[in-house]
Amino acid sequence: MMDRRGFIARAALICGSAEAIWGGSAIADTANVRSVSFVHTHTGEKLTAAYWKDGEYQPQVLQQVNHLLRDFRTNEVHVIDPVLLDVLFELRTKVGSGHAFHVISAYRSPKTNAMLRRSSSAVAEHSMHMLGKAIDVRLESFPTARLAAVARSLRRGGVGYYQASDFVHVDTGRVRYW
Repeated sequence: MMDRRGFIARAALICGSAEAIWGGSAIADTANVRSVSFVHTHTGEKLTAAYWKDGEYQPQVLQQVNHLLRDFRTNEVHVIDPVLLDVLFELRTKVGSGHAFHVISAYRSPKTNAMLRRSSSAVAEHSMHMLGKAIDVRLESFPTARLAAVARSLRRGGVGYYQASDFVHVDTGRVRYW
């Protein structure tokens, strides 16, 4: 017979073993592959990319992602933070959707960000978009308000919900919500 302390100690041991096996990642999956799917709302481009396999990011696939998520206004390509892709993978996994993210905005050049800032007070002067660390998305066949709530529950960075424009901003900065 096990007392309460013994039960807690064993549970901690089991959890610790699972963390060692899976590397402590909340997004470890049994197939050892992480993928994302995108449809760019401005260019019509589509991409499904297995950007992480066998424990490492796939550089050639990341280049494809960087290209798709470029500043479509200037055609400038910038490195997208792979952790942002991990957040999107975890978000899509948590909501149980196989659908593509519809991309409203990803990387923004300083020139594009300044232009958007002149026409909207909602655009940050030092936007995470300019660093390749932010994306504005919606998920096909999934309510955007619920997507924002799930993104917030991940506590993986900034999350903004733009009800009127029907999208969610996700970034890899500090945890904050608006």
